[in-house]
Amino acid sequence: MDEGVSFEGINSDADLIVWSRQYCKRVRREHGVSVRFDLVDWEVSHRAKRRAAAVKRPKLDAATVGQRYDWDSVEGSDGRQLPCTVSLTWDAFSAFERDAWEATLRHELIHVEQYQRDGTTDHGEAFRERADQLDTDIHCPAFTDPKHVLTCAACGDLVARRYQDCPLVEQREQYRSDCCGASLELA
Repeated sequence: MDEGVSFEGINSDADLIVWSRQYCKRVRREHGVSVRFDLVDWEVSHRAKRRAAAVKRPKLDAATVGQRYDWDSVEGSDGRQLPCTVSLTWDAFSAFERDAWEATLRHELIHVEQYQRDGTTDHGEAFRERADQLDTDIHCPAFTDPKHVLTCAACGDLVARRYQDCPLVEQREQYRSDCCGASLELA
């Protein structure tokens, strides 16, 4: 990469940010991703367990994916887009092979692109179409073991992973699987 950090040489938060930002800039050039990096902050999380990365952004009233956002309507923005933050998860980076990490970054770039254009983002149809164009997935692979795994009692298919106690786990007898309509079991 341009600033002298190789993927194999990443051993600090700063290295991870430099490498990831440079990779994202290359994707922007090669694939025409419409992102302004001067409006993107970067951080590394050492606490996240379920998400490989995330785009943190303010919630803006009347923002809808697919409709260009009126940035002039945001008080104090002077018509400028508000920055967002790409939060990278160290444990995911450590667990993933390079291609999986790159796919994660492309996924987050779609979120940034949608946010900067539309004021919000989601995993809807527009996201799925863009994910196909950028050869990335809708969801990242798991990189930590969940505390609870719920399966369909009829066919054994995975229903959900949960990393902490929640109503789905504690009251699983009240829920049914989407696949077979059967009860849920803890695996």
